Amino acid sequence: MPAGATYIEAVREALEEELLADDRVFLMGEDIGTYGGAFKVTDGFKDQFGADRIIDTPIAEAGIIGAAIGAALTGLRPVVEIQFLDFLSCGFDQLTNFAAKCHYRWGAQIPIVVRGPGGGGVGGGPFHSQSIEMYFVKTPGIKVVAPSTPADAKILLKAAIRDPNPVLFIEHKALYRQPALREPLPGASVVGELGRAAVRCPGEDLVVITYGAMVHKCIEAAATLKNDGFSIRVIDLRTLQPLDDEMVLAAVKECGKVLIA
Repeated sequence: MPAGATYIEAVREALEEELLADDRVFLMGEDIGTYGGAFKVTDGFKDQFGADRIIDTPIAEAGIIGAAIGAALTGLRPVVEIQFLDFLSCGFDQLTNFAAKCHYRWGAQIPIVVRGPGGGGVGGGPFHSQSIEMYFVKTPGIKVVAPSTPADAKILLKAAIRDPNPVLFIEHKALYRQPALREPLPGASVVGELGRAAVRCPGEDLVVITYGAMVHKCIEAAATLKNDGFSIRVIDLRTLQPLDDEMVLAAVKECGKVLIA
């Protein structure tokens, strides 16, 4: 087994470091305290940080996000876990019609992160397997982040928590415990930058633009095609909003052919 941390361990480490670094940071969500979260991301956090910073909530996504917005307006930095991001639809109005618009309407900052498991491929059925990101990519005022590696999951979650306005942080559940993705994590002082893509494979014949779990499938495909003499560039967007227009447009100009996965 490769050395290092899994994706889910990276998310956990980012949360722990930010809770330790900033007393304004606290977590809220369904079953995140006593139970430790549906995927055990926050297991033991309630004992470590106390019930006032690791808050179990009712099953009411609109109420959870609404409470987080109120806390953010007082200067706190809430991190909301939605047990499965499919159920973010229940809090859609609070996130898109209030949190996303506060800065535009009267200059108020809403430093909240809404995070949780998204995506399919794990046999979760119709209510636990959706990719919900495109509902929010075109909502002005919300940043949308979808890391594909443990290291990026850690540093980009830290960046999201420190951002002054709403961030939707999507963790593809199929990546959570994949042993093959284990890698060393950056130290506590390393914070990522939202809005920057990464080149996962160099290439000149075709550029593949993708994100999240599809990054790894595209890397596999690029390796297969390399054996047939094709040079495939794989770009991992990492952040869907804001988009790294500069890297994407430069790659399109250089390669001339594009596949969006």
